[in-house]
Amino acid sequence: MSDASPQDSTTVLKVVDAFDLDDELRSILRPCEMVRDEQGRRHRLPRYFYEVPSREAAVKIRLTPHFGLNEFTLVDLKEASRLQQFPRYVPCAVRFLAFYLEQFRTAVGASVHIAVNGAYRSPLHKLAVSASPHMWGTAADVYRIGTTILKAKEAIDRYNEIAEDIGADVNVLPYGHVTGLNADDHVHIDLGYLTLIPREISEDRMEQPQEARPRFAFEERRRTERRGPAAVAGSAAGEEKTE
Repeated sequence: MSDASPQDSTTVLKVVDAFDLDDELRSILRPCEMVRDEQGRRHRLPRYFYEVPSREAAVKIRLTPHFGLNEFTLVDLKEASRLQQFPRYVPCAVRFLAFYLEQFRTAVGASVHIAVNGAYRSPLHKLAVSASPHMWGTAADVYRIGTTILKAKEAIDRYNEIAEDIGADVNVLPYGHVTGLNADDHVHIDLGYLTLIPREISEDRMEQPQEARPRFAFEERRRTERRGPAAVAGSAAGEEKTE
């Protein structure tokens, strides 16, 4: 958790449609696939992500006055190797999480520190056993508040109550030793399975890759614009010659 000034208003996060990424990244992010939580309920994985181009950019870009983008992408060897490198990708709904954590920070009156692997985790993360809001970028594991390391039941219970008072959207895990059901060394805050569809997105696209190579959204014309009637006719003529 950083106390640096807010991001420059000129900083723009690049939105990426995961269906436009290369095969390896799509197999890691699994956009729009259905996954089950521990109760057997099915949830659709996010499709739209922010691209984090470098470590320096992640530190510089701020989602709120007190939370930098880097705090939501801190991972170790438990994460898929491709997502340990840059560029990295984090679901657009991470903005909701940052907003609520900012409210939580104000309520506790101290700095809030997210653990490594404590925010976004891809579906291939070693801690991603079943569907968890971490895969949506809408959950955070807070290991320290101010100078308090969260180990004791009393502290976790107290901060859980404060988090729940922020709003009905906030879910916490009670103190306990069962991973995924309880938390004994952090405060778990999540907003459920939220997705964010950026305003520049048109949802009439089919849920399939639009071209064979990686392409980042909004940087060039749709490939379909280049597949006009002439291209279709040329393709058909080629097939006739083959026959």
